[in-house]
Amino acid sequence: MIVGLPKAKEYLRIDTDAEDALVRKLLRASEQLCLDVSRLGVEEFKACGAIGKTAVLYTLGYLYEHRDEADHKKLTVTLRALLMGVRREGF
Repeated sequence: MIVGLPKAKEYLRIDTDAEDALVRKLLRASEQLCLDVSRLGVEEFKACGAIGKTAVLYTLGYLYEHRDEADHKKLTVTLRALLMGVRREGF
């Protein structure tokens, strides 16, 4: 796990446990999307430090706020820009 549930809830400003299941689900999706866009493994991504955590939290916030009408293409383009400095070149 790149970002823990307590940090994710703090970022989303959620004070109760009512949405923990949703936040966990979105957090897993956010982390996987960031790994896919960066083309890095988990340990390599963790080594990116603040850049990686910022990308995961941004993605989490986007998916949480737009859970009914998320524009995944727009999100992916933004993530490519955020992760440009750490992204592994394509094959």
